[in-house]
Amino acid sequence: MPYVNIKITNEGATTEQKAALIKGATQLLVDVLGKNPATTVVIIDEVETDNWGIAGESVAMRRRAGK
Repeated sequence: MPYVNIKITNEGATTEQKAALIKGATQLLVDVLGKNPATTVVIIDEVETDNWGIAGESVAMRRRAGK
């Protein structure tokens, strides 16, 4: 049973966009590994930008600085 965990920043991904991610990740496992889509689990975690860091700074700080 494949388990896919997608982490994105919590910046307004729509229900439709999340559905497309779930469908696409599932289809990728079907196409590449021949996995059964009925047993493929996809979880999307939305992380606050204060809790996501890049290069020693939170995404929130980087966005405020225009990076």
